[in-house]
Amino acid sequence: MKKIIPLILIACCFFLAVSFQSSNDDYKKKQPNILWITVEDMSPQHLGCYGGKVAQTPFIDQLAKESVRYTNVFSTAGVCAPSRSAIITGMYQTSIGGHNMRTLNNAATSITSPVPSYSAVIPEDVKCFPEYLRRAGYYCTNNEKQDYQFEAPVTVWDENSKTADWQGRKTKNQPFFSIINLMTTHESQVFMREKEPLTVDPKQVQLLPFYPDNEIIRTDVARFLTNVETMDKQVGEIIQKLKADGLYDNTIIFFFSDHGDGLPFVKRELYDRGLKIPLLIKYPKGKDGGKVDDQLICFVDFAPTILSLADIPIPKYIQGQAFLGKQKSRQKRQYIYAARDRMDSEYDRVRAVSDGRFKYLKNYMPEKPYYQNIQYRLSQKSMVEILRLRDEGKLDAVQMYWFRKTKPDEELFDVHSDPNELHNLANEPQYQDKLDELREKHLVWINTYGDLGAIPEKELIAKWWDGKNGPPKTQTPVIEHKKGKIFISCVTKGASIAFKNHWNEKTWGVYQQPIRARAGDSLYVVAQRIGYEQSDVVILNNKDYK
Repeated sequence: MKKIIPLILIACCFFLAVSFQSSNDDYKKKQPNILWITVEDMSPQHLGCYGGKVAQTPFIDQLAKESVRYTNVFSTAGVCAPSRSAIITGMYQTSIGGHNMRTLNNAATSITSPVPSYSAVIPEDVKCFPEYLRRAGYYCTNNEKQDYQFEAPVTVWDENSKTADWQGRKTKNQPFFSIINLMTTHESQVFMREKEPLTVDPKQVQLLPFYPDNEIIRTDVARFLTNVETMDKQVGEIIQKLKADGLYDNTIIFFFSDHGDGLPFVKRELYDRGLKIPLLIKYPKGKDGGKVDDQLICFVDFAPTILSLADIPIPKYIQGQAFLGKQKSRQKRQYIYAARDRMDSEYDRVRAVSDGRFKYLKNYMPEKPYYQNIQYRLSQKSMVEILRLRDEGKLDAVQMYWFRKTKPDEELFDVHSDPNELHNLANEPQYQDKLDELREKHLVWINTYGDLGAIPEKELIAKWWDGKNGPPKTQTPVIEHKKGKIFISCVTKGASIAFKNHWNEKTWGVYQQPIRARAGDSLYVVAQRIGYEQSDVVILNNKDYK
């Protein structure tokens, strides 16, 4: 038996999910195909189907006519990596150590890599939901943003590349779960696309009351809305490809964003403008198309909902609740919860609870200002311009709202009458019952799920790593031959085992049961537990078969 160092190092990768490959081609006849079209940094109000008047989004608007349009859907954070931790695990990022942006400044933030590789605090039974789909026979793909992050572990997807989609599955009858993530509306694209022609007139844009009104601000907002229009065309191309493959009518399509707009005083915030997202779900053959659903939904609900739609049992550790499918929760969600922790170099700790109308904020570091001097954000000319006008004393009272030096311990807003969340109601007597209610719900949430944000980050990492310089490494798998079958095990509790017969095979299978030994084949095996480094790869050569 020979060992080699794995080709993929994952010490700095945030997503450590595991996936299972079906051992045969017998798929459940009623398993639906599922496609997620995800976009970055975009609030709902820019889309025509959500009332947008400036950006033209005909393809998404047409999708909305054939979909259920959800109007009260919220991220668990106003920034990507923590919110995506909740999406992929069905657990609040604060309960599993995925709350900072990003732990040790790693750059992995896409939907496939939000969980810190050093989150050994995650219980050994916790997985990321695509693994359950693969175990049930699904072909799972993600178009990972490989241009700036480390590759995901081999046990995550059947295919993980910029071009990954449903077309690589083994047979046309194999159900698929595919994620196509579009970065076009990301915060960075406001300055990276600034030389491209605008399709939105800066004079036509509507500015938030926090923004001064000048050409620089309007141009950045017009650039963002131009990016929204470009993204809409990309969505149309994806849908056309699905139709060309004859899959549109029998595929469940989710369209959503990871949090609010990538613009100043929107992204990273726990106000509704930072948390509220669009969600369209198209069911097979356009069932319930055009319907509007106003129930409260949170990102932790996505994982159990997908499992419910695929008729796969929802693990008990999942903290969210299914809002669709056979395992749909009997009671609709009453509150959503969100958290703000370190953003790049800047520390803060804020928690939010909302019942859909009233928003409660608990500021655990009230001595800190609202505004954080995040260098990445300064690449947007509008952010630099706002700071220039601030320093010259040219902002009015509302525009200076962001630059208050300290925060109260608690805040309460009525988002129906005060959508910009400008008027703190926490000290007004007529709202004390609501303040008490949401404060209690916040404390119950923390007591139920825990909050690792209360532990200093360096102390938390030291605890995860047992004082060592890096995360633990998954133990090398052990291979045994018994009566013509190969048994594989790993002493690292909670580790998942991947295998393939030929090194050049594109997809690793995920070990679930003994493998029949076949003459002429080699066997490559690797293991990994979420929160650990990948094990060494074990090679079993032909001559080793007994």
